[in-house]
Amino acid sequence: MDLSQTRYEIENGVATVTLNRPDKLNAFTPTMRNELIRIFAEADLDDAVRVIVVTGAGKAFCAGADLSSGGSTFDRDIREGRKVSMSEHRDGGGQVSLAVFRCRKPVIAAINGHAVGVGITMTLAMDIRVVTEDAKIGFVFARRGIVPEACSSWFLPRIVGISKAAELVYTGRVFQAKEEANSGLFNYVMPRDQVLPKAMKIAREIAENTSAVSVALSKGLLWHGLSEDDPQSVHLIDSRCIFWAGREKDAYEGVQSFLERRAPKFTMSASTDMPDFYPWWKEPKV
Repeated sequence: MDLSQTRYEIENGVATVTLNRPDKLNAFTPTMRNELIRIFAEADLDDAVRVIVVTGAGKAFCAGADLSSGGSTFDRDIREGRKVSMSEHRDGGGQVSLAVFRCRKPVIAAINGHAVGVGITMTLAMDIRVVTEDAKIGFVFARRGIVPEACSSWFLPRIVGISKAAELVYTGRVFQAKEEANSGLFNYVMPRDQVLPKAMKIAREIAENTSAVSVALSKGLLWHGLSEDDPQSVHLIDSRCIFWAGREKDAYEGVQSFLERRAPKFTMSASTDMPDFYPWWKEPKV
């Protein structure tokens, strides 16, 4: 894959995605957007990838949108030199978030430095966030005359609750990650040199000990369960999934390896062995 503003490496089941514009604090551009969308689509189909870790090159994670074009940064008509209709426009940060959301592999954000604007909203679709305690974080959109993007008005309240989300978005304040250590925004807040090792430790634990199909189904259950009407509807989906999984070879191996006190050797693949009712959230509700 030809990449100029990101790096993509795979080792022992863990793919590392690095935002790679360190001289610009990894500021987000259309090129970076397109590369990330391609990376997540490819990782989703690659059975060599069990977990994805996203981090930044240099001292920042992502400083937000590249504002070097000045006041017209967010004016697409000016940016493209033509009249663009509202119905035609699609937010770039949202396209990345949806690519992350669609990916069946767990995604861990190793936020190694400042993450502002799209630099933080793109991580909300990721499953786990590990951040350096001194990182500057900001949902700064109202201070730039725009609004939250990257589907963050859906993700953020589900992660921190509506009142905390309102505070962070309405004020647009920039804060150190350690100030929100207990808000639920981050799984772990720690010294900078521990962020990537912690993210990798979690990634390896998943890659080495779990069934790829079980994790893919679990990711779907957790995220899409948030939009179900009530526990009863979730119960019906759970029932279908565990009925199907219980008959498959990974379930046999998981139980047998436990009884034999050995590491499991799961062989099913998320790319080829998902149940025929997946993705169940695409089916019409009856």
